[in-house]
Amino acid sequence: MKLKILKLHESAIVPKYEYPNDAGLDLISIDELELSTGESRLIHTGISIELPQGTEAQIRPRSGLALKHQITVLNTPGTIDEGYRGEIGVILINHGKSPFKVTRGMKVAQMVITPVIHVEVEEVGSLSHTSRGSGGFSSTGITVKVEI
Repeated sequence: MKLKILKLHESAIVPKYEYPNDAGLDLISIDELELSTGESRLIHTGISIELPQGTEAQIRPRSGLALKHQITVLNTPGTIDEGYRGEIGVILINHGKSPFKVTRGMKVAQMVITPVIHVEVEEVGSLSHTSRGSGGFSSTGITVKVEI
């Protein structure tokens, strides 16, 4: 499968896998800006893509930015549909206690290409019964306490 990349800006860097078995391609900023505490901003990558048929791209946070600086992707995972041909942007938010500087050439997110399954939608009057039923958050009543 091939992912076609179009550079829209001269300083754009084509995404790549850092290691052969990585799931995510690194997305790199072409912007220079500062994210204040609690602020979210659109970070430009300067690229557009043409996805293989039957796939989507998911934009996900980088764990190092999240752990060290509390910077994450606001709409995680962001979805890029197969037919989209505009610039890939990353919405970053600063959950930290200090301003964070985004620099040109910085890895700001990762892009994972995944298959898409389309279903036939059918409205029904009821759903089949399961042992879980409609139990949602904390419905099992089990709380695990971890001591370190």
